[in-house]
Amino acid sequence: MSVAGLLLAAGAGRRMGRPKALVEFEGRLLVERALALVTEGGCSPNHVVLGASLDEVVATADLTGATVVPNPDWQSGMGSSLRAGLDSLPADADAVVVTLVDQPLLTARTVRRLLAAYEQGAVAAVATYAGKPRNPVLLARSTWADVAALAVGDVGARAYLRSHPELTTPVPCDDVGSPEDLDTPEDLAGLKERGEPTG
Repeated sequence: MSVAGLLLAAGAGRRMGRPKALVEFEGRLLVERALALVTEGGCSPNHVVLGASLDEVVATADLTGATVVPNPDWQSGMGSSLRAGLDSLPADADAVVVTLVDQPLLTARTVRRLLAAYEQGAVAAVATYAGKPRNPVLLARSTWADVAALAVGDVGARAYLRSHPELTTPVPCDDVGSPEDLDTPEDLAGLKERGEPTG
């Protein structure tokens, strides 16, 4: 079983004032934290989709071991990054865990739970918090073509998951991290002030 990791980090972070990939939290860039999430969770190989400030991210961040996937169409939204990322994965990848760059309170234990669900037969597995689906998500290769077809604009895998509830396995992850995302400098400041654990 080969489960790849796919990190979507191509956006310009307009509300943040800079690309989120280059935002620092607890001494590490968000793109580095998110890459560690899938790596430590057991995914391999790991691909990082970049767009805005690609050269700066590559020059600044430690992306050791990852394949950088350029998305020249990043301004069209997250859907294009998901499609580019899926297209980049090797033929021997059986499934992929997709995560976003702006959720620093996720933990590797969340990824490991998704992998366990896949091992038990899940075709699509989604981390849930308080019963609501969030990220990351795991997608078996058999879903990729349909996921890509529905990934338009700022819609990623959500459209596929909603249209195929019979194939989607919810994986409760409330006790192993938080899906809270960072969209603005105020979000970042609030997270730092609260001192949320990030284990």
